Amino acid sequence: MHGLEYRILAADDEEELLDVLELFLRKEQIQMIKACDGEEALRLFRQKNPHLVLLDIMMPKLDGFEVLRRIRKESKVPAIMATAKVQDYDKILGLELGADDYVTKPYNPMEVVARIKAQLRRNYDYGRESEEKQEMIHLFSLTLNLAEAVLLKNGQEIPLTGTELRILELLMKNPGRVYTKQQIFEYAWEDPYMGDDNTVMVHISNLRGKIEDNPKQPEWLKTVKGLGYKFEKEK
Repeated sequence: MHGLEYRILAADDEEELLDVLELFLRKEQIQMIKACDGEEALRLFRQKNPHLVLLDIMMPKLDGFEVLRRIRKESKVPAIMATAKVQDYDKILGLELGADDYVTKPYNPMEVVARIKAQLRRNYDYGRESEEKQEMIHLFSLTLNLAEAVLLKNGQEIPLTGTELRILELLMKNPGRVYTKQQIFEYAWEDPYMGDDNTVMVHISNLRGKIEDNPKQPEWLKTVKGLGYKFEKEK
């Protein structure tokens, strides 16, 4: 990863926390843009066009969920949510809104930097890495363009996060093959699987909502009970 290319927007009303994180990011040659409330975060996002956003959930004026909701209407930039609550509800809501990852506060700045670098690598080195792979996958009315990291349905672009694209890449490369939640998680997040079923389930649900005509009765992205998920083969 070439750090000088990247700038991130970090929004948190705890300024001391951002100051410490900025020191660690500077060592990686990653620029940080700081916001202390949700309204400032949205304004700076539109002005600075960052490569990634780190959003605290509990912020003045607009909370992190609302900021992410508005960002997702105009961008698929990688997003990491920070929450002081160890609750599945916060995590699931963030993932449903399109977050790519989350961290629990108080956090170790080195862990956050590692997660930021992982998201930057997955999202912005994606096209370069895919040059050695099959560049286009066609299944049913879907076309996954790996070189450009774009999904088309009937010729229309479907906005996906980087994590959603990686999940689809795995499943569409081998239609008919069943992948466990662990296999999907470790491929998409490049982290060890810790039995975190909700993360994969929410992303699969989001994908169905975007690609299926009837997400409640999916034709393509199928659950294989007790095993995992698969993408149907064309007959």
